[in-house]
Amino acid sequence: MRFAIDTGGTFTDLIVEDDEGECRMFKARTTPDDPITGLLNALTLAADAYGMTLGELLRRGEILVHGTTRAINAIITGRTARTALLVTRGHRDVLVLREGGRSDPFNFTDPYPQPYVPRSLTFEIPERVRADGSVMVPLDEAAVRAAAAELASRKIEAVAVCLLWSIINPAHEMRIGELLAECLPGVPFTLSHALNPTIREFRRASSAAVDASLKPTMGTYMRTLESRLHEAGFAGRTLVVTSGAGVIDARDAAEAPIHIVNSGPSMAPLAGRHYALMESGSHTAIVADTGGTTYDVSLVRKGHIPTSRETWIGEPYRGTMIGFPWVDVKSVGAGGGSIAWIDSGGLLRVGPKSAGAVPGPAAYGRGGVEPTVTDASIALGHLDPDYFLGGAIKLNRDLAVAAIRQIADPLKLGVAEAANAIISIATENMVQAIVDITVNQGVDPRQAVLVGGGGAAGLNSVRIASRLGCRTLIIPDTGAALSAAGAMMSSLKADFHAAFFVSTSSLDFDGVKRTLDRLSSRCRAFIDGPGAGAVETAITFKVDARYDTQVWEIEVLLRGKLASEAELASFVQDFHLTHENLFGFSDPISPIEIIAWTAEVNCRFREQSGLRLTSAATLAERPNRAAYFHSTDWVDVPVRQFNNLVIGEAVSGPAIVESSFTTIVVDPGAVATRQQSGSLLIEVEQSQ
Repeated sequence: MRFAIDTGGTFTDLIVEDDEGECRMFKARTTPDDPITGLLNALTLAADAYGMTLGELLRRGEILVHGTTRAINAIITGRTARTALLVTRGHRDVLVLREGGRSDPFNFTDPYPQPYVPRSLTFEIPERVRADGSVMVPLDEAAVRAAAAELASRKIEAVAVCLLWSIINPAHEMRIGELLAECLPGVPFTLSHALNPTIREFRRASSAAVDASLKPTMGTYMRTLESRLHEAGFAGRTLVVTSGAGVIDARDAAEAPIHIVNSGPSMAPLAGRHYALMESGSHTAIVADTGGTTYDVSLVRKGHIPTSRETWIGEPYRGTMIGFPWVDVKSVGAGGGSIAWIDSGGLLRVGPKSAGAVPGPAAYGRGGVEPTVTDASIALGHLDPDYFLGGAIKLNRDLAVAAIRQIADPLKLGVAEAANAIISIATENMVQAIVDITVNQGVDPRQAVLVGGGGAAGLNSVRIASRLGCRTLIIPDTGAALSAAGAMMSSLKADFHAAFFVSTSSLDFDGVKRTLDRLSSRCRAFIDGPGAGAVETAITFKVDARYDTQVWEIEVLLRGKLASEAELASFVQDFHLTHENLFGFSDPISPIEIIAWTAEVNCRFREQSGLRLTSAATLAERPNRAAYFHSTDWVDVPVRQFNNLVIGEAVSGPAIVESSFTTIVVDPGAVATRQQSGSLLIEVEQSQ
């Protein structure tokens, strides 16, 4: 058996795949203070459904894949380890100066952002390596030992090391690592050349600092996770979702936690790509994952999942630079638990603050009193308070209505009008997030399909599709746990990097061969090690390249290994085409510079690429109920059970489709049809 678990802000989603390849979904409340408890609670629900004890279920498990936001939450809340940074003498301000960018370049009253590691904890080490790898100033080992003693006196919990040109000659960084292990036993450290061998010093320093600062926290979390799973009976392999839509072993995540900073959201586009192609044949899809706290949107473009190189946590240039490409996910504070409020100007706002899992929306009856999107949906009749999660949780409609009155009364609106306004504002927030990753990148959303995932996706996905001009909306049968579904579909993945500068004007074919051969060897070692037993493996090569005199690079896939003039010509053509697709122009006569090389290795352990949900039992149909829509006011609408819809059966809006995990609102003018795969395909009426 295999388990895929995504810990969200409100609910923990679980998908279990049995030995016959059939899957079942489960949801449990997230326990923010101890996420592992919420994970075990979800597994306990699954054990009960399979008629087993938790121990019996876990003993049958081979693989458990876990998506977690613990690392990014630690960065956002400042709960990382007390970290020091060692740099080449003269480079103490690398984290202060950054790369010189400003989000508001003409606002000189804006204070300079604080560096990730305070300047007071940044230590200069006498040494210098030239750009060709030769040593200009030998490493002063006495200075390293003195710095280590100072770190011990300051109770430093982690150390990052970033020396100039260590990516060409890492000898000094490696020796500092040996000295730190000797002088500060038990204190984790990160060497920049080993983690992120990029030519850009700030990004290398920042990624090393972030990685080191997370090691104590994530090391403890991963060890505790594996320990508690083992105590509960699990003897299989524990994997963790990475920021790049892959998975790695938990112990590797503990050693390099920067790879799992954006863990949870990266899996939804993987599942969304599968469903978009299967249900509509489309290679372009907008994938939306609506949780209780955030609305995460991503793009599938020509069958590929784009990655973002500008990986900032917080505001660009002012936040924290991760320094690694990760799946390009746009997140806004607009989920089922997002709180509606009226600003000082009397305007209605929704989010980004969320009621979360504790206390939750007012309707939960757990102490929350502020109005949320969930409360608005109950007040509109879209959510049945007696059938939330299939009746597993009872909600209180009176508390929801009372919360909405906090918005309705000041705005002199009826409860239904106020609730509809809340949904409309939340929808607009979500639409703008989608515009950021589509229109602003040259993609017309009218030519894409929208894949709606997450437990709250069905509440307003039809509205979103209508606003965007998307004619097709897909709600997968695993949509309520879309990220967990993506985690189940994912492959074991690793990226290996090398820095080597060449120009197409006079390509060093021998140097390219040496670089790619080294990367290939590392990939093959990974396949023989962590990837042993995979049913399929693949190695792909990518480069970071730019036109001559350009400052920034773009990523281009290599079709070969640049071993001949023909392969070089193909790469040049691919670079021009990629540049034109991204920026609207190319420069065919300019030489191209390659500054970095990446080898990506994927190891797939599942035979099938998709998921097959177990056929659920037919349930008693729910009675019609009154629901409010802006175009119809209050109207009596049919309520259908998702599982009872037969293949090809169409449901015309206004209507509501319910399951044990989600509620799908089919707005007036839309038509929902059950597909052979079990998913719901909705043809959406376009807004005027």
